[in-house]
Amino acid sequence: MPDLAGLALLLEVARAGSIGGAARALEITQQSASERLRTVEAQVGVTLVRRGARGSTLTPAGTVLVEWAARLLDLADEVDGAIGSLRAERSRELHLAASMTVAEHLVPRWLVQLRQRQEAERRPPTSVSLLATNSRHVVEMVQDGSADLGFVEGTGAPAGLRSRDVGHDDLVLVVSPSDPLAAHRVSLTPQQVAAMSLTSREVGSGTRDVLQTALAEHGLTMNDAAVELTTSSAVRASVRAGGAPAVVSRLVVGADLESGQLVEVPTPGLRMRRTFRAVWSGPAAPPAGPIRELLGLIGRSRG
Repeated sequence: MPDLAGLALLLEVARAGSIGGAARALEITQQSASERLRTVEAQVGVTLVRRGARGSTLTPAGTVLVEWAARLLDLADEVDGAIGSLRAERSRELHLAASMTVAEHLVPRWLVQLRQRQEAERRPPTSVSLLATNSRHVVEMVQDGSADLGFVEGTGAPAGLRSRDVGHDDLVLVVSPSDPLAAHRVSLTPQQVAAMSLTSREVGSGTRDVLQTALAEHGLTMNDAAVELTTSSAVRASVRAGGAPAVVSRLVVGADLESGQLVEVPTPGLRMRRTFRAVWSGPAAPPAGPIRELLGLIGRSRG
């Protein structure tokens, strides 16, 4: 099957009456046009153009092929226009899904940077929707196409998706100032942490996964939670109110630790550092448009 460029050249030969005229119309050299026509004839297996001193004419086979090619090229133009419309639509809308910590503490700043850049370059701003949920649900949304780009947290990159690191974070064990652990200021072993009934995030959250992984390195599992909550803010508020201790992101409780509204309990035996990752489906390179632009801004802000 000849490529579209070869068929377009054949159509121009029919219109111009010469290979040279067709080459000028397509802004290529006559030598390139002649070579391309020979390639098309070799692919089709018959002579398509009669070359002469006064110009070039189509053979009967060439005339038939031009009729078919014209319909095909018209359809290709229609498809090209549709693809252009899809690209334009994609550049105007961006559907994000992010884990709770990333959604609350990082994504807003990134989106402000994206909007500021577009305004500075006098480009129409991208309309962004953001769903904050746990990391497992983020992965599912990117996989089924309901999110263009996701941000997850955890110890490893999710399988089946492309990913890029966008930051790091540490988890800490915190208690209310009235908790006996706050008064004693002693370090806890992994075994002691495993035995605690914690205020915990739900199954599927990156925070919970990191804690479980850290305990598993010592052959331990989490005890039953005192309470399970679906947002980091709710966990933080519960501990501040005197609820059971919790393992949470330092990003979430940094201000509370500085003000004394929460107290950190050292857990030197547990490795609870996690990575924030952007995830998308498709080719290794992020899709052109707002996804690539946003990830570029995140990379530069980290640098």
